[in-house]
Amino acid sequence: TCCSPASPISGPNALEAAEELSLPELARALGSCSTPGCLAVLGDPPATPPDLPALSPEQWALLTHLLRPDPAVPERGAVLAPDGSTVALAPLLAGVEVGLRMAGGWPGPTPEPPAALDALYAVTLTEALGMAFLLAHAHNHSGATLGPSGCWDDVENPQNFTLLGPPSPVPEAVANGALDGVLLGARLAKGPVPLAPLLRSYYGTDNGTASGQPPSSYRRRDFGALTGLKKLEEEVVAMLRLLRVLPPTRGLLEDVGEEEEGAIARRAARDFMETFVECPAIVPRCMWGARPYRGTPKPLSLPLGSVYIHHTFVPSAPCRTFAACARAMRSMQRFHQDTRGWDDIGYSFVVGSDGYLYQGRGWHWVGAHTRGHNTKGYGVGYVGNFSATLPDPDAIALVRDGLLPCAVRAGRLRHDYALRGHRQVVNTSCPGDSLFQEIRTWRGFQVGTGSRGIHRGWGFGWSEPTEVGAGSVPGLPVGSALLRSEDWPPRALRWGGAGPDGCRSGWVLVRMGAAKVGSWSGRMEA
Repeated sequence: TCCSPASPISGPNALEAAEELSLPELARALGSCSTPGCLAVLGDPPATPPDLPALSPEQWALLTHLLRPDPAVPERGAVLAPDGSTVALAPLLAGVEVGLRMAGGWPGPTPEPPAALDALYAVTLTEALGMAFLLAHAHNHSGATLGPSGCWDDVENPQNFTLLGPPSPVPEAVANGALDGVLLGARLAKGPVPLAPLLRSYYGTDNGTASGQPPSSYRRRDFGALTGLKKLEEEVVAMLRLLRVLPPTRGLLEDVGEEEEGAIARRAARDFMETFVECPAIVPRCMWGARPYRGTPKPLSLPLGSVYIHHTFVPSAPCRTFAACARAMRSMQRFHQDTRGWDDIGYSFVVGSDGYLYQGRGWHWVGAHTRGHNTKGYGVGYVGNFSATLPDPDAIALVRDGLLPCAVRAGRLRHDYALRGHRQVVNTSCPGDSLFQEIRTWRGFQVGTGSRGIHRGWGFGWSEPTEVGAGSVPGLPVGSALLRSEDWPPRALRWGGAGPDGCRSGWVLVRMGAAKVGSWSGRMEA
């Protein structure tokens, strides 16, 4: 656990107050650029000014805390952004400084490093990335090199940040800061832009409130469009060659040959791109305010062979901010636990229209999303009603081009997985006509039901549901549907009801021991 007191807006407000004093230079004066590579590129830091009248004592204390990184705790010096992501300030501000210098005609580091080196990538990302994989190589790849994410104690008043796994030199907060530093630095290099409005626009703050879909939500997509795998690999190689000649780090590379150097750079670039660019960011349960699981979760047996696509129906509108999506997640979990009596929110993952996925039961716990198939596949629900409209293109790509291939690569989903809409295996309109037509074009879509016997239905007019008795089918609600199995014998009847999530089920024949029609036996399953 590390302490980094910063509310979603207090960090940006303090930064804005310091803008007149050349914020990036102030950050370096406080120690944000103290590593050998960063010093080689940007030079010695300026002296800390003795008096900062533009800053209140509280803002000065905050900046001092945030901008003096601890190499042993790289996630220190991070703030919670309005989009729900955690961002390390040191790489962000280093990228901003390079962008400002380039806009002013800066020719680059002097003296020139021994290899062509892009200063923007060097000060934001490639030194941390190269060092992480260089040290891993020296220690036979023991320990983590990338990640993990983490959680704040209170998203309204964040004080303590806790990692969700073993620490590494490049946790997600540092990766976010590096991506933002590259993107904002590249923007500033095109021409001078006032820093405070740029930060407000990028992080989606307007007088201290989140609004719309901030560009920071799409940092992975935008970095991927700007930076190819080959470019990143070349920049890691260039940084390793710089570190080879710097006194503090040359000993680490004495026994590393050119071939090994290239292999380290390839692995570093590949793993970083897969982890923080190609795969979507997933907001953990602790960040959206999940209640505890009720009972003991049942583990899934990986890799799974199926994916089932849903829409939530209620909430009916897509959520476009972290606050709205977190609120939707809490609402669905309350309904699933308190009304349906389930152990937890039913979905494995939920898709917001804010650029993020949200962890439901996640990769390893059996969900409650697709009756009879919960142990066989992941349930992925889009927030909204997509009967007549489609999710945003970015939200579609988040699952189709991000989540699914990443799940295959990680060994959580079989490479020959089957993808189906909820309606194909349960009597329901879910995931809505429009979204269902969309997923029919996705890789892995299967036309069949994936289970034998969910087909045609007829209406009945009984008013109250009762237990199915031998020899009759009493008590079907008005407007309910009795579904017939193409298998024989039919298996049973259950009434799925119409829930606020919109996945409306009727009576379904799922398990029967009868030898012929009319010999009804079995039980009602709610």
